[in-house]
Amino acid sequence: MAHTGAAAATTQAWRDKKRYLWLMGLIAPTALFTMLPIVAAMNRLGWHTAAQLPFWIGPILVYLLLPALDLRFGVDGQNAPEEAMVQLENDRYYRYCTYAYIPCQYASVVFGAYLFTATDLSWLGVEGSLSWFAKIGLALSVGVLGGVGINTAHELGHKKARLERWLSKITLAQSCYGHFYIEHNRGHHVRVATPEDPASGRFGETFWEFLPRTVFGGLRSAWQLEAARLRRLDKNPWRLSNDVLNAWLMSVVFWGVLIAVFGPALIPFVVIQAVYGFSLLESVNYIEHYGLLRQTRANGRYERCTPEHSWNSDHLVTNLFLYHLQRHSDHHANPTRRYQTLRSMAEAPNLPSGYASLIGLTYIPPLWRKLMDHRVLAHYGGDITRANIDPRRRKKILDRYGASDIERAAA
Repeated sequence: MAHTGAAAATTQAWRDKKRYLWLMGLIAPTALFTMLPIVAAMNRLGWHTAAQLPFWIGPILVYLLLPALDLRFGVDGQNAPEEAMVQLENDRYYRYCTYAYIPCQYASVVFGAYLFTATDLSWLGVEGSLSWFAKIGLALSVGVLGGVGINTAHELGHKKARLERWLSKITLAQSCYGHFYIEHNRGHHVRVATPEDPASGRFGETFWEFLPRTVFGGLRSAWQLEAARLRRLDKNPWRLSNDVLNAWLMSVVFWGVLIAVFGPALIPFVVIQAVYGFSLLESVNYIEHYGLLRQTRANGRYERCTPEHSWNSDHLVTNLFLYHLQRHSDHHANPTRRYQTLRSMAEAPNLPSGYASLIGLTYIPPLWRKLMDHRVLAHYGGDITRANIDPRRRKKILDRYGASDIERAAA
């Protein structure tokens, strides 16, 4: 009884200091509307060239503002006490924060489509239509909210409630990445940190090599997983109950309607925002498990996934922006756990900064490898044979890091 009373007192005393900061997750899907008064004001002042820059708010946010804020505010360092977990998990406020993302997301997408194709934007101080510089920035900014939307879909898609699973697929429709709903849950979480996983970056593999491997590998895996599920039920995979097909159909219907409304001039917008959106997701996938490998046990099966198989970052601002996605080790250990209860785990390998600071570095392979390769090596105590090595570079890497003949044989 005394222990129960103490636990209740701890739960009552503890408060989530980030409770209302989670609303930062709505910055991406509302940024376009926030920028419009700035654009209009700059045009009225005659700063027409400079007025095109706010349309690039998405890339500015990802590559400049979030890294600067992560540097300023540093790591979080706070986990909820165990006694507060049940109450925190069941607090519906947190799930409403993720639900709110979706209407804001699609309002911005539709408005972005209008801005991209409009021929008279005099109300915004623009003569005629937007310049191509502004249009590209606009499409990339909408792509950012699609990429962050994939993360929102990731949070919702892991839950058991049917509503949240459908909301996940709806959120993915913008970026035409509905198959992620299947591949991530039933593919990546099973094969994570193994050579068979298309979403786990390999040591020595550049992001530009990883990108096509993960995009096409994930698509193929999702179809195979869903087709196998339906065949086990004696059903043909080519049916609407196929969760890959119905997710893709959402994208076809959504963008088909918008192209019918705004015309074929919208097609470049559709392509740019989708490709950029899912490439942001894949750069994060590349970061999350780069070089990490689950070892093979005596029975030939991989060891159980542990916190040591995911790179963590507890940088506060990007975690608020991405619903604790950076507390990735706990997520793999407890996939259905809601974001507000995810813990930073001391035994997990840690990144030097938040995802937002690292995404841009993945585009420049020499800088990325200079930053991360020695961290992978240190994580495995200098034994590079324990890493998930790019097979195309295996001999070169083993030679470079001085693997012994015994280590080579074991690898």
